[in-house]
Amino acid sequence: MSRRKFLTSSALGLGAAAGSGLITSAPAIAQNKTKLTVVSTWPRDFPGLGISAQRLVARITELSQGSIETEYFAAGERVGAFDSFDEVASGNAQAYIAADYYWKGKHPAFAYFTAVPMGLTTTEWTAWIKYMDGQTLWDEVSAEFGLKALPCGSTGCQMGGWFNKEINSADDLKGLKMRIPGLGGDVMAKLGASPVSLPGGQIYENLVSGAIDATEWVGPYNDYFMKFYEAAKYYYAAGMHEAGSSLAFGMNKEFWDGLSAHEQNIITAACYEEHANQYDEAVAKNGEYLAKMINENGVEVREFNDDTYDSFGEAAEEVFEETRDHSDLAAKVHDSFAAARTELGGWMKYAAVGYSNQRNRVLDL
Repeated sequence: MSRRKFLTSSALGLGAAAGSGLITSAPAIAQNKTKLTVVSTWPRDFPGLGISAQRLVARITELSQGSIETEYFAAGERVGAFDSFDEVASGNAQAYIAADYYWKGKHPAFAYFTAVPMGLTTTEWTAWIKYMDGQTLWDEVSAEFGLKALPCGSTGCQMGGWFNKEINSADDLKGLKMRIPGLGGDVMAKLGASPVSLPGGQIYENLVSGAIDATEWVGPYNDYFMKFYEAAKYYYAAGMHEAGSSLAFGMNKEFWDGLSAHEQNIITAACYEEHANQYDEAVAKNGEYLAKMINENGVEVREFNDDTYDSFGEAAEEVFEETRDHSDLAAKVHDSFAAARTELGGWMKYAAVGYSNQRNRVLDL
């Protein structure tokens, strides 16, 4: 697939619409079938993200044996990508597939249900959502806008981004125009960069033209198809902004509440399955495509040094304090996240992280 083919099909929106404009709607049931219209923030057939969304919607129909009749619209086919929130909250569609940090302008706590700077890895985030109080808090935030969300995908730990110069300290970020969303963008602003909002379909051209100096996207699998290596020389790791980015299947709450328990179980099972599938696919593909970019395209991989990461951490704490000040609910979400990060991080340093670091040292990986 050519980069232009799937980029020009995206028609991504430029920003989330202000205000919720809630109009709820009950499940659309015809001939004993429940109709489920899904809008996505991803282009059709987009490697990784778009394919995952299409796979999930097809799986819901399959698991329900056709009793849930799905209709899928990629970004721009029904509404712009960032208009999908209002499309579902209003009841015009029943569900969206998106990264919920796109909606931080509506409530900053939404960011925690995708990824936040210095945040949780996919394994940690999923534990928080499923077995701590993450899902309960997600339900509380979503309900304020007439929504109900479930996890439906994860890209894992993302790369730090593409830069046209080396980043040796936080001072090198000053004045840099960088495409970066979410609270991660707020961290970059604290360090003197200028975060820019751009839809996926416009990033490459802006990077080539010099309208932006840097961008983050996802990881090697997705970034390879965007051909960012043609526009920037340095590929930085690891991304402080999205340690375990997770995606949302956000539903109109009245639609969800009107489903039978069996239908709710089908949708939940399909979402959990795809959450694991997309993460596993990203892990499987990222190594392959990173090697391609290094060996075939001359990409130079760099790591942010400790001083730069310390600056990220200090700026993140400032952003978190501002987020907590938004509302009692935002503070409650952050405090739950922070407690989970301490508990889970304390375990992981002895478990998967500790082991992989030692294994890689022994094998010189």
